[in-house]
Amino acid sequence: MKKTLAKILTLMLLLAAAGCSAETTPKNSDSANAIQVGLVQLADNGAFTDMREGFIDKLRELGYTEEQLVIDYKNANGDTATLNSIFQTMVDAQKDLIVTIGTPATQAIVNMDSGIPVFFISVSNPVGAKVITDMSTPDKHATGTSNAIPVSEMFKLSDQLTPNRQTYGLIYNTGEVNAVTTIEQAKNYLDSVGLNYKEAIVTSSSEVQQAAESLVGSVDAFFIPNDSMVQSAMPQVAEIAKQAKLPVYGSSAVMVQSGAFATVSIDDITIGGITAEMAVKFLKGTPIEQIPAITVSDFTTVINQSTADAIGVTIPQDILSHAAIIE
Repeated sequence: MKKTLAKILTLMLLLAAAGCSAETTPKNSDSANAIQVGLVQLADNGAFTDMREGFIDKLRELGYTEEQLVIDYKNANGDTATLNSIFQTMVDAQKDLIVTIGTPATQAIVNMDSGIPVFFISVSNPVGAKVITDMSTPDKHATGTSNAIPVSEMFKLSDQLTPNRQTYGLIYNTGEVNAVTTIEQAKNYLDSVGLNYKEAIVTSSSEVQQAAESLVGSVDAFFIPNDSMVQSAMPQVAEIAKQAKLPVYGSSAVMVQSGAFATVSIDDITIGGITAEMAVKFLKGTPIEQIPAITVSDFTTVINQSTADAIGVTIPQDILSHAAIIE
């Protein structure tokens, strides 16, 4: 923390010397005083890519150049041992702050209790995941953005686009807290409206295709939570569903881009940018515990037109008028 504050003070002195306002990052900076940021994700998927790019682009937009703020990006490629090793290296290097994408990566660094400030992107249930104890007054040196999934809106969209679906297939990894939270919400909603569901649990992305195949014939639609493991195998799930003429309702626009039928979700680039704005508040002197965690709720309906054609669904005009359509 002292190291971070020293670098921030250096930047502020450079601002004054250059005659710039305190809201602007200086045009020139000694690389030795550059702020060192670790940016880590457990696995690679389109949603995480958009979040990462949204975070970096917003930092640059706010004036933090590559010379002034160095980002050390690492991807653990789905391996938790690698993830922990990455974080240990960053802790040993005394990064000024660490940015995480998704729940597993956030849990891993927060559990290390390193004292390094952590800004997380897209943790659906930060309190449930135990990365903070209160959204409004974050602790554990962590804060960030939550992408709570609008579960009831997803099933209401299903009723409009593909009515009379009685049984939903739920595929998820019980090791991802965010996925479990969303699935529990889905079950509660389906129970409340008298609909049925069947579950298929996976422990690796290689099991997802078989899980989807096992549900075909016993479900009328698929619902996929915000599960990075299942999301990485979405093209396979989508292809199986198309052949069976079943709609797949995913939890992100990237899933729809990968072949799922539809979603109600936030924009992944936007949530990355919001987290960057929070990090900038810290870099400008606001203590991390005074930066509340934010639940992002600017939802958009996204529909894959080619998938609709493949499964024989006609999209009503009143939905077409406000939805984002992927051809």
